[in-house]
Order: sequence, then C-alpha cells, then structure tokens
Amino acid sequence: MQVLKLVLNCLTFDFIGSSADESADDLCTVQIPTTWRTIFLEPETLDLFFNSYHSLPPLLSQLALSCLVQFASTRRSLFSSPERAKYLGNLIKGVKRILENPQGLSDPGNYHEFCRFLARLKTNYQLGELVMVKEYPEVIRLIANFTITSLQHWEFAPNSVHYLLTLWQRMVASVPFVKSTEPHLLDTYAPEITKAFITSRLESVAIVVRDNLDDPLDDTATVFQQLEQLCTVSRCEYEKTCTLLVQLFDQNAQNYQKLLRSPSGITVDKAIQEGRLAWLVYLAGTVVGGRLTYTSTDEHDAMDGELSCRVFQLISLMDTGLPQCSNEKIELAILWFLDQFRKTYVGDQLQRTSKVYARMSEVLGITDDNHVLETFMTKIVTNLKYWGRCEPVISRTLQFLNDLSVGYILLKKLVKIDAVKFMLKNHTSEHFPFLGICDRYSLSDFRCRTTFYTALTRLLMVDLGEDEDEFENFMLPLTVSFETVSQIFNNNFKQEDVKRMLIGLARDLRGIAFALNTKTSYTMLFDWIYPTYLPILQRAIERWYGEPACTTPILKLMAELMQNRSQRLNFDVSSPNGILLFREASKMICTYGNQILSLGSLSKDQIYPMKLKGISICYSALKSALCGNYVSFGVFKLYGDNHFDSVLQAFVKMLLSVSHSDLLQYRKLSQSYYPLLECLTQDHMSFITNLEPPVLLYVLTSISEGLTTLDTLVSSSCCTSLDYIVTYLFKHIAKEGKKPLRYTEAPRAGQRLFHFMQQNPDVLQQMMSVLMNTIVFEDCRNQWSVSRPLLGLVLLNEKHFGELRASLINSQPLPKQEVLAQCFGNLMEGVEQNLSIKNRDRFTQNLSVFRRDVAEVLRSDGSTDACSLDMMS
Repeated sequence: MQVLKLVLNCLTFDFIGSSADESADDLCTVQIPTTWRTIFLEPETLDLFFNSYHSLPPLLSQLALSCLVQFASTRRSLFSSPERAKYLGNLIKGVKRILENPQGLSDPGNYHEFCRFLARLKTNYQLGELVMVKEYPEVIRLIANFTITSLQHWEFAPNSVHYLLTLWQRMVASVPFVKSTEPHLLDTYAPEITKAFITSRLESVAIVVRDNLDDPLDDTATVFQQLEQLCTVSRCEYEKTCTLLVQLFDQNAQNYQKLLRSPSGITVDKAIQEGRLAWLVYLAGTVVGGRLTYTSTDEHDAMDGELSCRVFQLISLMDTGLPQCSNEKIELAILWFLDQFRKTYVGDQLQRTSKVYARMSEVLGITDDNHVLETFMTKIVTNLKYWGRCEPVISRTLQFLNDLSVGYILLKKLVKIDAVKFMLKNHTSEHFPFLGICDRYSLSDFRCRTTFYTALTRLLMVDLGEDEDEFENFMLPLTVSFETVSQIFNNNFKQEDVKRMLIGLARDLRGIAFALNTKTSYTMLFDWIYPTYLPILQRAIERWYGEPACTTPILKLMAELMQNRSQRLNFDVSSPNGILLFREASKMICTYGNQILSLGSLSKDQIYPMKLKGISICYSALKSALCGNYVSFGVFKLYGDNHFDSVLQAFVKMLLSVSHSDLLQYRKLSQSYYPLLECLTQDHMSFITNLEPPVLLYVLTSISEGLTTLDTLVSSSCCTSLDYIVTYLFKHIAKEGKKPLRYTEAPRAGQRLFHFMQQNPDVLQQMMSVLMNTIVFEDCRNQWSVSRPLLGLVLLNEKHFGELRASLINSQPLPKQEVLAQCFGNLMEGVEQNLSIKNRDRFTQNLSVFRRDVAEVLRSDGSTDACSLDMMS
C-alpha cells in the first residue's frame, strides 16, 4: 500500500508549478519529467499496474487504478508519434482486459477510478488516435455495454457515471474532426447510450414512487449536469433518438390524459405518469439544446419541431387544468425545455425559415419566433398567477423572464406582446400572488421579487424615454405601499405587517434600480424616492437593526442606489442630488453601524448573519460612493457638514469590532473591505494619517495579512492600498529638508505618518518580506500588482532589503550563491531612486525576469532550504 501511495504521489506531483485546479479533474495533464521517459516507454511498466489491479484486494487495486489514471494523462510531448501510438495501444489492451474480467468493478472504489480512467483516455487522446488502435472496435463495444449497464443501475454512483458521460460526450463531439478512414462506430453505439439513459430514467419513476425513494429529479444539479452531457451524445444518429422520444411521449401523454379523465383522483399511477412526463420534457429540452453542440440538418430541425409540438401541447393541457391539474416537477421540466428552445431557436442569428417551425405551424399555428415569444410570455404570466405559493417554480419562471429581458432586439419584440403590456400595468398582488404579504410567506420567499422587477423595468425602459408620467404610473403600486407603510408607522400598529411590506418594497426597488442604467431613468427614480420615502427606510433600520431579514434588503437597496453604473449618477452641474444621496447613505450607514455594535458579542454561528453581512454591505455602499465621482467631498468640510466625517468614523468603529481572522475568513466581507480601503488610500490619505496609532496599526496589519490570501481580488487591493501609502510616505520624505514657502496641512499629515513608521519599523519590513516571499517562492498570479508597492518598500528600507537578499543567497549552496547575487543585481539595474511611472515600469519588467531566473536557480536541484522561507516570512 505504501509503495502504491508513493507512486501515486509521484505521478500527481505538480512538476511545473502550474497549480492546476484539482476540482477540474477531467482537464488534467500530467507533466512527467523527461528523465522518466525510458520507464514510461517500457510496456512492463503499464503491465505491472494492470497486473496489480487484477491480483490485489480492492483496497489496493483501487490505488493501482488511480496510478493508471495518471499514466493515461501523460503529456503528449513525452513520446514521439510511434511511441505514443504504442503506449496508447497498451492502455487500450489493459482496458479490454479489465472489461473482459469485470469482477473487480463490483467494488465502488474500483468502479469510480475505472470510470475516471476511461474519461482521461479521451481527454488526452484524440478520437483519430483511438480508432487507429487494433483493439478499438472490440474495446468500444465493451465500453458501450459497460456504460449501458451502468446507466440502467440509475441509483448507483452518479458521480462515477459523470465520467462515463464525459467520455461519450467528447467522443461524439470529436466525430466531425476525425480524418482517419477507420470506422469510429459511434453512430452504432451513441444512440444505444442515449436510449439506455432515456429508458432507465423512465423506468426509475415507478420504483421511486412505489418505494418512496429519493427522487433523482430533486437533485437538479446532477440532473442538469447529466443532461448537458447527454445533449451532444443524443444528436449522433438523431433520427433514432427523436423517434424513440416521440413514441414514448405520445404513449405517456395518452396514458396521462386517460388518468385525468378517470374519477379516481390522485393515484399512484398518476404520480408515476407525471414523473415520466417530467423526464420526457427534460429530455426533449436536452436534445433540442443539443443542436448548438453538433452539426445539424434541416431534417434534424424538423424533428425538433415534432418534439416541440408535443411539449407545447402538454403546456396547454397543464395550464388549462390549473389549479387542479398541477405538478411541480412537470412545471420545472417545462421551464428547462423553454429555456433550451430559447437558446436554440429564438434570436436574430436564426433564419426565420428554420424547419423547426414547419410542423409547429401546422399543429399549433406557431410560425416564427415572434409567436414563440408570445407563448413564452403567456406561460410566464400563467405561472406567476397560479404558482405564487411554490417558490421553486416562481424562481425558475422569473429567471427565465430575466434571461428573455437581456438583449435589445428581443426586448423590442417582447414589448409588443399583450402579456407584457398586461404585466407592466398590473404588477400587483391581486394579479400575481407572490407579490402579496402574508404570514404564510417566509421572508426568504421575497428574494425573487428583485429578479421580477429587474426584468419588468428593462421592458419598461424600451419605450420609456423621458416620459415621467409613464414612470409614475409604473411606480404606482409601490407608491401606494409606501404610503400605507408611512401611515402605519405614524399610528404605531401592525408592525409585523410593516416589516414584511418594507422587505418586499426594498427588494422591488433594488430590482428597479439595477435595471435603470441611464441618467434620465435613474433621475426619475431618485426624484420619486427622495425625499419622501428614504426617511421611512431610515426608520426601519433604527427600529429593526437586529433583524437581518429586514436590514439586509434595505442596505442592499442603498448600496445599489450608490452604484454609478454606466455614469447614471451624472447629475446636472447645478444639481445637489449627488451630495443629497451621499448624505442619506451616510445617515443609514451611521445608524446601522452604531446600532449593530450595541448587540455586543455574538456566537460564531450568529456573527456573520447578525453583524458581518450588514457591515460588508455598508462597506460596499461606501466604496461605491467614494469611487463614483458624483460627490465633491471637500464641500462637506467647507460648509461645516459632518456627514462625511461621521460615515468615516462609523467605518472605523465597525472595523475595530471585527477581528483580522474574520476579515479574511468571510469572503464577502473581505471583498468589500479591501476595495473600500483602496479607495480611501487613493483619495483620502489625510483621513488615514489622522487615524489613532492603534487604528492605523490595525489597518496596516489587515493589509499585511491580506497580501498572503489566495483571493486575487483581495491581494491585489492590498497591494494597491499599500502602494498608495508607501508612495505618500516616500513623497513626504523626499520633500523633507526642503523649506516650504508656507506651513500647510499636507506636511503635518505626512509627518504623522512618518513618525508612526519610525516607531513601528517592522510593519513595512514585514510587508516587504511577504511580497518578496510571494515573488520568489509562490505562484504569484498578480505579479504586476505586487511589483508596484515593492519598489517603494525597497527604496524606503534598503537596509532590510539587503538583509533579505543576503538571507536568501546564504541559504543556498555555494555554486548558486553567485548566480542569485547576479539575479538581485539585475533586479535593480537601471532603477532610479524615485517612484515615477517610468521607473516603476522598469522595476516591474526587471522583477518579471528576476522571478523567472530565481525560480530556475532554486528549482535546479530542488534543494531550497526551508529556513529561507521562514526567514523571509
């Protein structure tokens, strides 16, 4: 066992420092060293591992197969073409031997590794190479039979079946590129694989219903993944697959109609039939979507039309019987089908003469994609009317509506449809119950409202222009709700109802604000919400600060309003709106920040939902305001307005209540804090330098710790923030000694920062060590960002840089020391004692060469001393 584990660790070692994503298991190539080539060329090497698999017990044979997975993934360049063909032939012989003696595959571990092995064969070898192997015809037959058997046991190892479907998906996708005259035989076996998948899923329904088992349809992530793999396979010899699906669809639809007409009501048979229809609709959507992945003909489009007719007829049948005749699984499958049909047959890139509409025109009167869009919108409106209590159906329906609303050409077509006009004028709970507020709804059910109003506002924007009356009419339901909330607030009763209404309104408004990407339309929303309704949201934050279900939507709305997307907050020069908006945001952030700190200490499971999530949203809103270029912050001090100072103080208070570990542990918090800090160091260094020493130390320590994180966004923001701080300090020192004409605030601020750094010299030294460690020893994915502050740190701390240089050189063997010294000499060659852009660029170029050269030196015999890492970090 230890020997097999050792071999496996050797084969999976990252030889070239590529840091491959281990989760992308199917895209892995093993970069075997050239010195191992002779071992790989010996047929006995592969034979040894295949023999080990057949001879050893399952615990060990699984390791042997894992090694073979890596052998199958060996890089192409290790062999010449004849050697590679011979090596592949030996792998295929081994596969044949395993499939002819399949007893070992009854072990789940062996089965899983063998499926991975098969997938890797296709990943690393082209179909043209595979068909040239002598045993290919027999082996592809055995693999097909093995796959069919695996699919028939639908309840067993779906994670392993993923690799089998990956194999067939890639085999079929390669067919158009095969130039070999040898038969690939996929036109024989691919339809059999598709048939096995279809029939096994339909047969599973009765067992699931009668034995009350977990329904595979409930695991939508696995279902969607398998269907997306199947869509390519299903288009090979598509006539066979389509004929089978049409036959099964007709048969099951007729049986279902008979059951609906029978007086017995809901029975087990009806549940089985509905499950089978759900699978058939999913499969119909899958094969229609497969048109985009495989070469198709007009005949294939006509077959898609046959299948689509049947699904659209089922939609009509199900909707006619609502609400009595309803089934969630069928509805979700229908939405999958509609989305696949949209991607394939709706849009300008498709010619209107597509044969898919020939049969649909005869049966349904649907002649082109305009009629299809009408059908889509009718279905969406029907779902929103009748499925208000079913969150999965509503959520998927609104996602489909949202996808339809992206793209100007489609929007122009959609706004002409009666169903869309109806929605734009009647978006109230009377027509769409999911917009209603009642105790039966959980607060999380309101989340989909944002998606609804985003799509609806996009549709409104098509013909809105500068028509303020039209906008007011659209906002009327929200106006009524806000007036109701205002009255209840003033009369102080039914507070739970108010809370629920405000949550819904905040989500609605966030969707509307997200879709308004022009100056004119955003100004209409601002004039509507300010000053009338923002104070109501402020009161809600004051009252329910300890209830994230209420505060989170309101804070997210404010963060969205602060976003200057597409320069939509470009107010007129005489308009105070930018400043007024910032004042409101400042009030809300200060209110929330002060109140949330009164909660005291929270348990580990409560600290993020109750506190840190709200803080991260506040930071995002503040960052958007600081970087939005629509507020002149100097105005606040000029006119004695303390809103800017107050919000910065609130930022500090909230920050000090968060530990450094939490800053980095919670991704959303770190991705809002560090970009905000970047904005502050860029434009508000006077604020940074005025921080109390403990606070400044906290900020600098957070930067130092963020430099080492794997999140590139965070580490890049840390580098940029550090660069601004170092540049500010360097400029101050450069001016030191020059007598200023007058004593100004700027030198005082620089002096404070300089004194702090003198008292805490280890802060910048530590960060220089971290950056050098990243450059020399780690997979540095943001090298440019790292190089910018590093130059300033080197110029400010030349003595410490010399110590780091000496420690690295002295940690290496004597032959390497001279080479490393030369590398360091080249690093500073041509670099001057300033931080001009030209000088920075020169250093960045030198650093790139330095990193490459040092890596070659340290990698030459793998003898990098661990102590050098410790000393530098």
